[in-house]
Amino acid sequence: MSGRNGTEGRRIAPTVWPKAARWAFVLAGCALLGVVLSYYWRVFYGLDARGIPPLWPTALCVGLGVAAGIAVLALRRVKDFAVRGTVCILLCGILFAFANPPLQTPDETEHYLRTYAISMGRLDFDAERGYPEDVSRLLGAFPGAWVNAHTSAGLGVDPDTKEEQPYDTAGYALKQYGKDGRVESIADSFAQYLAGEGDADPVTEPISFLILPFVPGALGMAIARLFGLGALGCLYGGRLGNLVAYTLLCWLGLRCAKKARPAFLCLMLLPMSLYMGASLSYDATLLACYYLMLALLTCPRWTTRTAALYAAACIFANGTKPYLNLLWVVLPLLPAKREWKAKGSRPVWVGICAAGSLALTFLVEQYGVLMRHNYGTIARQGGAAVNGGEQLVFILSHPLRYLAVLLGTLYENDGFFGQLGLFGWKDLPVAFLSLTGPLVLLGAALLCTPRTEALGRRRLGGLGLFAALYGIGAMTAMYITYTPVGMVRIVGLQTRYFLPLWLLLVLGVAALARRVLAPRLTEARAEALALPLCGGYALVGAVLLFQHYFIGPVYTVYLK
Repeated sequence: MSGRNGTEGRRIAPTVWPKAARWAFVLAGCALLGVVLSYYWRVFYGLDARGIPPLWPTALCVGLGVAAGIAVLALRRVKDFAVRGTVCILLCGILFAFANPPLQTPDETEHYLRTYAISMGRLDFDAERGYPEDVSRLLGAFPGAWVNAHTSAGLGVDPDTKEEQPYDTAGYALKQYGKDGRVESIADSFAQYLAGEGDADPVTEPISFLILPFVPGALGMAIARLFGLGALGCLYGGRLGNLVAYTLLCWLGLRCAKKARPAFLCLMLLPMSLYMGASLSYDATLLACYYLMLALLTCPRWTTRTAALYAAACIFANGTKPYLNLLWVVLPLLPAKREWKAKGSRPVWVGICAAGSLALTFLVEQYGVLMRHNYGTIARQGGAAVNGGEQLVFILSHPLRYLAVLLGTLYENDGFFGQLGLFGWKDLPVAFLSLTGPLVLLGAALLCTPRTEALGRRRLGGLGLFAALYGIGAMTAMYITYTPVGMVRIVGLQTRYFLPLWLLLVLGVAALARRVLAPRLTEARAEALALPLCGGYALVGAVLLFQHYFIGPVYTVYLK
C-alpha cells in the first residue's frame, strides 16, 4: 500500500508538469505582476490624468516582467555560481543604464565629454576644441543633478484651505505647478533634445585629463557612432561599454573569490554599485577593481598569478584615483608566510604595487600636463577657500577638533550606511532602498556563515584595521583637498566611496554570526539563495529608480 500510495503521490506532483507548462505558468505570473505594477503607476501617480495612454506603461511593465521571468528560468539551468552572478549583473546593469536619465551620475557631464573626445581619437586635451552641435543640445537639455536644477521654492496658496504655505520641490524628479498645472519631467528634456529645440551653448573639452579609465566607455561610443547614432545614442553606448568592463571584472572577482562569495555578489549587485557601473563614471571600473582585490584576499594560497593580478588591479586603481588608494598596496602582507607560494616575498610584491602605483600616477600627471593646450591657469578645486597645506596644518594643530569634524560628518550623513538609496549628485533619494539596503547586506552576511567560509583571524583582523584606516583616510583626503580651511564638516563625500568598506563590514558580521548562531547552512545552499536575494533586490532598485525619475511622485506647487 505504501509503495502504491507513494507512486500515486509522485504521479500528481507538480514536478511532472511538462517543461513548457512550467515556463508558461511562470511567464504568465510575471506578466500579471507587470499589469499590477502598471495599474499601480496609473492610479497612484495619476498617469491617466496626465494624458499618458495606458498601453505604454502596461506594455513596458509586462515586457519587463516577462523578461525577468525568462532570465530567472534560464539562470536556473546554469550551475556555475560566477557565471550566474555575472549574467545577473549584466542584465540588471542594462536596466540601470536606461533607468538613469542622461548625465545624472556624479560628474557624468565631464566624463561624457572626455569619453566622447577619446572615442573620436582625441588623446590630448584642448580647452578650445568643441563638439558636434547635438552634443551641446544634449548637455543643454539634461543639466547635471536634474532634480535640484529644476527645484523651486517659495510661498503658495492651498486651494482647499486658502492658507498661504511654503513649498519646496527638492528631491522630486517630477514637478507640477498648480493644482491642474503643467508637469515638468525628464520626458520634457528628451522631447527638447529630440526636437532640436533651443540654441544650446557650444561646449568645449572639460578639465579632465585621464585617458585609461575612460577607454571602455569610449569603445562603446565608437561602436554606437558606427551605427549612425547621435549624442544620446553615444551616451548609452558609452554606458554599456563601461558596464561590460564592470561585469567582466566582477566575473573575475567571483571566479577568484574562494570564501564569502554571496557577500561579493551582494555588493556587486547593490543598486548603488550598478548605478555607477552602468554610467560613464570611471568609478565603474574602480569599484570593480576594489571588489577584485578583496576577492583575491580570500584565496587560501597566493600564487604568482594571484599576486600579479592583485598588483595590476591595485596599480590601475591608483592610476585612476591617485593617492587615495595607496593604502591598498600593503594588503599583500595579509596572507601568512606559509600561504605565500608566489615567486618573490610579500614585501617585494608590496614594493611592486607601491612603485607601479606611484609610477603610473606620475605618468598620468605628466601626460596631463604635456598634452594640455589652451587651458591657462586652472582654478583650485573647491575655490580659493581651499588650501591643502593650510588644512593639513589645521588638522595637526587641532586633532580633537578634527575628530569632532569626522564624527559630525558621519552623523549628518547617516554614517553613509543609510544613504544606499541616495542617487545622483546627492539629489534623488529613494527612501525604500536606503531603509532596506542594510537589511540586504545583513542577509548577505548570514549567507556567509558556513564554517567553510571563515577567513581566519589574521586576514579578518587585518582587513578590519584596513577598513578603519581607509575610511578615515578617505574622509581626511576630502577634507584636505576639497573642503575650506577649518570648516566644521567635510565636503564632497558620497556613499560610493565607502562601498568596499561595507563589503568588509559584511565579512565581519558574518564572522560574528558564525560564532553566535552556529548555523547549519551549507555553502551550496547559501550560494543558491544569494542570487534571488541580491538579483531580486537589484531588479527592484532599477524599477524604483525608473519610477522616481520617469513616473513620479509629482510634487504639487500651489501658486497664487
